[in-house]
Amino acid sequence: MKSPKETSLDRKILKKIDGKCKAAVEFMIEDPEIKYLQDYANTVSIKRLNYNDHGPVHMRKVALNAITMANLLTDAGIRINLEAEEWGTREDSMVAMLTAAFLHDIGMTVGREEHERYSAILGVSLLDRIMHHVYPDDLRKAVTVKSLALECISGHMGNRRIHSLEAGIVLIADGLDMEKGRSRIPMLIESGSHVGDIHKYSAAAIEKVIIEKGGEKPVRIMIEMTESVGLFQIEEVLFVKINSSPMKQYIELFAAVSGEESKRYL
Repeated sequence: MKSPKETSLDRKILKKIDGKCKAAVEFMIEDPEIKYLQDYANTVSIKRLNYNDHGPVHMRKVALNAITMANLLTDAGIRINLEAEEWGTREDSMVAMLTAAFLHDIGMTVGREEHERYSAILGVSLLDRIMHHVYPDDLRKAVTVKSLALECISGHMGNRRIHSLEAGIVLIADGLDMEKGRSRIPMLIESGSHVGDIHKYSAAAIEKVIIEKGGEKPVRIMIEMTESVGLFQIEEVLFVKINSSPMKQYIELFAAVSGEESKRYL
């Protein structure tokens, strides 16, 4: 059974896409293997390791963040890699990013360490099925989009070099899911101190993340927090990802504690 939050996010995503993107997302939403992997990843993350949400809600939020940033780049006249390199269209790039968003944390079913690598390993057979569904008569596109999706998945932690804007978008989209709701369940089942507690406490301080059109650059990210502990999420998690992303050149980043003047990082 899906949670109401999952269902609501599914509707939001589907309203923003069409064509091959919609075909890919509908396939993933209905696929039981993907659902079980997402759910078990969350169990391992929250109940076993005491980390934040790494399950179906998180993966859908990453998809929405990626759609928003990609649209802002397009509005600014910036072509992402497949289109710029004449290996596909913007739609193909979106298929890669959306499939990566839905699969990037399934490696948490194995464990936290190198989970991005295990996500890629577990994702290969899933991507084969998705690509066959979306590109049944176009092997060139299927191979290209699958490869790009694997770059997006394996590069989402910011600890290996990525080269495409698509992977850079997914990397930052993942980091931007930091609002307090992401740490709600770990906070409710608190059972003593654990490694990783700073992730849930800092996430609990993040009130709102806004992705909008920038003033000097195409994308502005504004993060509002209730306490300064939220700076951990920005400076130790998000900023590391932005610095590793080809998207960095297109981003303005601001953060503010309630009642204080906002600080500009980029």
